Amino acid sequence: MNTKTNPLPASGAVASSQGADIADWRPEDERFWESTGKKIAYRNLWISVPALLCGFAVWGMWGIITVQMLNLGFPFTQAELFTLTAISGISGATMRIPASFLVRLAGGRNTIFLTTAMLLAPAIGTGVALQHPEWPLWVFQLLALWSGVGGGNFASSMSNISTFFPKRLQGTALGLNAGLGNFGVTTMQVVIPLVMTLPLLGAFGGEPMTLVKDSGWIFGKIVAGTPTWIQNAGFAWVISLVPLSILAWFGMNNLKTVSPEAGSPIGAFTKVTYLYTLAFVPAIFILWLYLPAPTGLGLLNMWVAIPLDIILAVAVMRLAAFGPMKENVAKQFAIFRNKHTWSLTALYIVTFGSFIGFSMVLPLAITVIFGFQHVADAAGVMTHTLKNPNAPSALTYAWIGPFVGAAVRPVGGWISDKVGGSIVTQIISAVMVFASGAVGYVMMMAYGSAAPEQYFPAFLGLFIVLFVASGIGNGSTFRTIGVIFDRQQAGPVLGWTSAVAAYGAFIAPVVIGAQIKAGTPQFAMYGFAIFYAVCLVLNWWFYLRAGAEIKNP
Repeated sequence: MNTKTNPLPASGAVASSQGADIADWRPEDERFWESTGKKIAYRNLWISVPALLCGFAVWGMWGIITVQMLNLGFPFTQAELFTLTAISGISGATMRIPASFLVRLAGGRNTIFLTTAMLLAPAIGTGVALQHPEWPLWVFQLLALWSGVGGGNFASSMSNISTFFPKRLQGTALGLNAGLGNFGVTTMQVVIPLVMTLPLLGAFGGEPMTLVKDSGWIFGKIVAGTPTWIQNAGFAWVISLVPLSILAWFGMNNLKTVSPEAGSPIGAFTKVTYLYTLAFVPAIFILWLYLPAPTGLGLLNMWVAIPLDIILAVAVMRLAAFGPMKENVAKQFAIFRNKHTWSLTALYIVTFGSFIGFSMVLPLAITVIFGFQHVADAAGVMTHTLKNPNAPSALTYAWIGPFVGAAVRPVGGWISDKVGGSIVTQIISAVMVFASGAVGYVMMMAYGSAAPEQYFPAFLGLFIVLFVASGIGNGSTFRTIGVIFDRQQAGPVLGWTSAVAAYGAFIAPVVIGAQIKAGTPQFAMYGFAIFYAVCLVLNWWFYLRAGAEIKNP
């Protein structure tokens, strides 16, 4: 039957007349789409975008907060501060695994409202904790863990928006949702340094602290001795999260065709809370085994911790599945029998994993590498004892990379539609091999220099190249997934690959932080270059070589 000629129901506005829950949804029917569906779909999209943006901001905020904690003289080592960004990273990645189930089980409107409102807890908690530098490290680590809810929201947000649009507009809609949502990283890096300079909430916001070291943001330098409301790094998001939660509740919709058994809002909220709680269990357990004393046992290497966390998260999901979730979990497990799930997971680590990982670690890396004059002692060991008076401010420059990376993501999808996703992925992988190796060399030169600031322009420029390449690659790998997998499998594959790639937010801070501590920061970037080279060969083998099973998708 030709859906283009299907008559509309008696009421052409049937979808809108049903309020929040829409039972009749036919986006592939052009008449329905033009008369009813388009307006509803785009309304949900434009509410989803700022909600996802705030999710990315809360997830990534520890990358900026740790810089200012260092500048304010919080009693933690550089290594301990790096763990805060790493904890937020692993939490957000783990949360994405159950998040891919939420919309089908609880409804889009219910899910986006609750997961957006959930961000208020880590935002407010972080604001309170940052007023107490004497509090133990585990308090800040717990809040970093809680901030991972923002990272998990990506999977549910993308899953939700994909259900509203016809196939011909999936790339555009998801590109806008993901690309503009990724701007949350840049927004956070610009907003947080600004609000720290202001008594944002007056008497309700607490007293300021005094900078021990010079700081700054994109419009200028903030010198030592300046009053700083670091707590606003958390409190500021309350201003946007409250109206966004209200907007999601009153402006978004549940599609009964997608989530027929969502149930009452209370029942839906219970499902969301249950699944997100399940995700915290393996993350907390693995972090306890991984983190050094006094927080954890320090038993696991990072390369053991990550796959073990993934395995435990998936196992917990399967064992704890109930009702309709059992069938959905079984369907998701079917993707693991397809070799392309694994190849595209690796390629998405190259792209999104690099984007989010470098976004998390760049501010603190700039502060540590260029903020000190690295002078060798008698034994030839580099020390951090001399402050660099000409150091660039991390808060002034760190936002640029994530900004351009997010901006070019839709461009990557558009180019891939024209020339092929795998060709674009191959080119950007080659660029990232070169740029990563070059960044490593520059980091080595800066770390061994008494005037490291002279290497900063090259360092920043090469990192921008990495962000541009990873941003374009985000679009190309996303397009490849849509070509290789049918519509039923594409969603679970996207959820899985985005979850694994999000562990880049954990890997990059740990690897770069450890190598900086060892005095060999270049080794981290050389390692990334080797991984990119391996994936370049992988992409060629599966999708570009003569005789490839799927040629140039």
